[in-house]
Amino acid sequence: MASVIREVSIDAPAERCWALLGDFATGPQRFAPGYVIGSRLTEPGERLVTFATGDVVRERLIALDDQARRIVWAWTGDAIQPLHNNSSMQVFAHGPDRSRLVWIHDVLPDELVTGLASAMDGGLPIIKQTLEAHANQALDNEPCPT
Repeated sequence: MASVIREVSIDAPAERCWALLGDFATGPQRFAPGYVIGSRLTEPGERLVTFATGDVVRERLIALDDQARRIVWAWTGDAIQPLHNNSSMQVFAHGPDRSRLVWIHDVLPDELVTGLASAMDGGLPIIKQTLEAHANQALDNEPCPT
């Protein structure tokens, strides 16, 4: 089984990143706008994700751990039908205002790893930018302490 592992530092608090990353239903469209153009539940624990490329992927929620800030899902069909697939995102706090996002994708057959790595490399800068902007926007909307 082949794996793609990507990590990125984010200038945003982990809890603000998790507010988007932990949203299974619409999170992909919210944290990767323009890269993902649609994300909706088709039934509890199942979503349909539409990418700007036109690819549509059906995914099943495997685990959602708010305390660990970790989400795991698997492709179940449509555009790409691997023999095995498992993806996870986890965000770790690095101080009060910084985070580290770890995105892992395991897949069979191994031949799919090149395309997945390319897709992840294309999406990760968008995710980073969106999470940082989301955190700054949220901070701007908070009332000033008195």
